[in-house]
Parts: sequence; C-alpha cells; structure tokens
Amino acid sequence: MTKNAIEIHKLTKKFGNFTAVDNLSLNVKEGEIFGFLGPNGAGKSTTIRVLCTLAQPTSGYAKIAGFDLVKESDRVRENIGLVAEKMIMYDRLTAAENLRFFGKLYDIPKQKLEGRIDELLELVDMQKWKDTQISKFSTGMKQRINVIRALLPEPKILFMDEPTLGLDPQTTFSIRDIIRDINKSGVTVILTTHAMSEAEALSDRVAIIDHGKIAALDTPENLKKLVSSSDNTVFGIKITNLTSELIEKIDALDCVTTLAQQDHHNLKISANGTNAMDRIIDTIRQEGGSIASITNSTESTLEDVFLAVTGKQMRDEASEKASPAHHGHGNAPKARVR
Repeated sequence: MTKNAIEIHKLTKKFGNFTAVDNLSLNVKEGEIFGFLGPNGAGKSTTIRVLCTLAQPTSGYAKIAGFDLVKESDRVRENIGLVAEKMIMYDRLTAAENLRFFGKLYDIPKQKLEGRIDELLELVDMQKWKDTQISKFSTGMKQRINVIRALLPEPKILFMDEPTLGLDPQTTFSIRDIIRDINKSGVTVILTTHAMSEAEALSDRVAIIDHGKIAALDTPENLKKLVSSSDNTVFGIKITNLTSELIEKIDALDCVTTLAQQDHHNLKISANGTNAMDRIIDTIRQEGGSIASITNSTESTLEDVFLAVTGKQMRDEASEKASPAHHGHGNAPKARVR
C-alpha cells in the first residue's frame, strides 16, 4: 500500500480577519507528481509557504515526510527541497561554486558534495558549464541550476513553484523532462503552475484550490469528465467582430457550461444539449456577430475544468498579499458545471 508523503488535515492560515487557507485537507502519495493549481489569490502560494515551514499555520495539522509540520519543522526541512519562482543564485559565482555554497549550508560533507554536484550537473546536461559564471547563462540554463540546487540534500519531497515561467518552448520541454527524471528517482514532486497543459502532461493527480478551499481533486482524466458528458459539445468558434458584449450574451445561455476567450477573435465553448450549437450560432447572428469558422474539439482540457470550477473573473497577483477588502469572494461569474 502506497504511503502518503504529505498529509494535511483542516489546515488554516489567517492574516488578521482574512482566511487565506480555509480548513484544507488532502493527501499526497509518495512518488507521485501532484499538481497544485489555483487562480491568483486563491491561497496556493500561502499553502506552499506553510508546507515549506516558511509561514506558521493558524490551525490544523500536517505531516511532511512523516514529520509534524510544526513540532518537527527542522526534520521537515531536512526532507524537502524548494524550487521557488524567484531564482536563488549568485551571478558572480560559477555553477559549481553556487552549488558548493548551498551544499555547505546543508552541511553536506565536502567529498560527498563534489560527487553530488557532478551527478546533478549530469542530470540537467550542464556538466560542461560547471566552471562558467552564472551571469553568462541564459534564463533556461540558470533555471536548470536552480532546480538542482534544491536537489543537493537529496530531498524526499520537492516543491516546484512555476518552474517553467518565462522560459522558451525548448527549455520548457527540457525542464519537464528533468521533472519526470527527478520523479522517476523516487522524489515526490509538488508542482504549481499556471500552464494547464503542463499540469495535465506531468501530474498524476491535480488539486485546484480557490478561495482557500479545494475546489476539485482527482486525476487529470477524471477531472476532465467534470465538463464532459454524452450530450456535451466542445468546439472552437472564430468571430471576426468579437466583443465583450457578445461574449456575455453567449455565456448567459443556459446551455453553455464553460467559455474561454483564446484571443481577439476565437472562443472555446463547452455546451450541453443536442441543440446547443444551434442556439449559440443563432445568438451570435442575432447580436450581429460574424462567424468565420467553427471547429470541433474531441475532448475537454484541464483548462476547461479550471475555468469551470474557479470562474473566469480576472484575479490580481497581489490579492493574496493584500488587505481583506481585496480578498472578498464577491459575486464573480462562475463557469457552470452540469
């Protein structure tokens, strides 16, 4: 029977009167890649900070790698690694010097550390850049070093916060392969990302958090069934004169379950009912919309699920750190799940 790498029970984190993480309970299995997703300000970053012992929980209980999050925080830190969104490195030092510096902070014996550095540089195909200053690296090369920095102490659990943010497609695919290799070595990976395709491609299971609570938790395939059914239609539609008013009219139809604007002209729509597409087309024409093309989609995506369970209202990045007045749930329109 698979053990749990992380066990969370009714974890709560408050800032004054505002509750950022609200009675959150979930388990992460040993050896899995666990996607942890949520809109800006949903409580995702706060949860990760608490689990990494960077913030104290207000109440609740968690065990990380078998150790009590609060009572055994030192043991927790010995068993986790964190790849933060902000890279933690020194530009004037070489790749090896950076790794040596952090290795000494972990109290890794010198001989073992040198072997570990070579092993990790090989993992990310950076051995030939070992003695090159970090300042000469591309963003993608820096991120590879940032990732293996967190692996120096051989953590059982690796938290990865937006590991491919701002990277080009080639480097993004490379980092994803590295994540898979890390996981194959037995490390449990907690992945936060805003790239739904990344979460879908990498994660064994996914949790979507919203307003500090778990809104959905399952495998990507099972989650996609939330917005799929026998009478559900998923399709793309290009409207040459697309306006926000027209989008609102389409979204107001009771047959529409999710609607996502792809760009200035294209929408992706999921709708229920045998005549759903006819109703949507009629509405567009009645409102003066000009349809350029319609394309069928074979299945829903994790992005459809995300929009369905969290809604489509824009969130501010700063909201999770802002005053309670900026955290209100409000009356944000929600994509409907039927």
